[in-house]
Amino acid sequence: MSKVLILANDFSTIYNFRRELLKRLIEEEFEVTVSLPRDERNRVFREMGCKIEEARLSRAGTNPIRELLSVVEYIRLIQRMRPDVVLTYTAKPNVYGGLACQLCGIPYINNVTGLGSMFQSENFIKKIMLFLQKKAYRKSQRVFFQNSNNKRYFEELGIVGSNAALVPGSGVNLELHNYEAYPDVDDRVRFITVSRVRKDKGFDELFDAVRLISSRIDTAEFHIVGSVEDEEYRQKLADIQQYYPVIYHGGKVQEEVHDLIAHSHCLIHPSYHEGMANVILEAAATGRPCLASDIPGCKEAIENGTTGLLFKVRSSEPLVEAIMQFLELPHEERAHMGLLGRKKMEQEFDRQIVVEAYLMEIGRCTTQRVGRS
Repeated sequence: MSKVLILANDFSTIYNFRRELLKRLIEEEFEVTVSLPRDERNRVFREMGCKIEEARLSRAGTNPIRELLSVVEYIRLIQRMRPDVVLTYTAKPNVYGGLACQLCGIPYINNVTGLGSMFQSENFIKKIMLFLQKKAYRKSQRVFFQNSNNKRYFEELGIVGSNAALVPGSGVNLELHNYEAYPDVDDRVRFITVSRVRKDKGFDELFDAVRLISSRIDTAEFHIVGSVEDEEYRQKLADIQQYYPVIYHGGKVQEEVHDLIAHSHCLIHPSYHEGMANVILEAAATGRPCLASDIPGCKEAIENGTTGLLFKVRSSEPLVEAIMQFLELPHEERAHMGLLGRKKMEQEFDRQIVVEAYLMEIGRCTTQRVGRS
């Protein structure tokens, strides 16, 4: 039985976007082990048939000794398991797992889910990360990118070469995020934003837009779903809820988010950077038009003017214009936008496309291992 080891930084990264791959691997009779930080929810993977290895990995930690220990921990795990192939997701597992696999002589496949906030400015940490990624990816069997701009950027810097490939983000589960009938006309048009509440997700611009829109009309209602990571935005959120039609739902599990999206007329996603915005894929699959930043990772999922509207990032006024433009559309046209968005997801972003791409690369890795043994 071939062994697959998956390295990730948290439960949600795998459960929300990769569990279909896990199920398929188990069905194909692979022995699947998932390494990730301790979380009581990890038992879900065990119930699926996976083995669990808890990792002492900090998502945001920068202590050099602690980070070096994470690499050592991966090396020891790989030496003990001797997997046939390792799959890594997000920055630290990509880098630390890639380096560990090289040292252990194990084939590995990386997935660049986005460049992250550290790549938005020139600083020493960015330079270190680029250096480490060049070292980590140089012997990768395949480095999957979720949008062409990220792939091109890494190619131009010489971080990846012929081992780079493109997948449609994490894809979207079209059964879980099934098409939902468009909400009827009532006295409010409900917009929803699903994201961590912080600056680089565009919440300053969103809050400005809420104030401007509410000063002009009284038919728009804004719903927010997601965790708040610092006190500044906790206070901003509390302030805007007090005076404007904003409803905060807190952090929700995926199934609850689907229901909230289904109850809404439109998704707003003003993020500064994305690998591929999964929430746009999920909202579009549900049949909801999307208003989003005109950036890589958002624009690929939207046909501007057909399935939604794109607006200039980091500026409140273009977002206001997009919201007003949407509000001026007839109800039937909004519903038709959502239907066309669903069709786009079916044709281009079905998660099974991603699963098949992984199975092909895993097959190559395991075949090569057998040939060398």
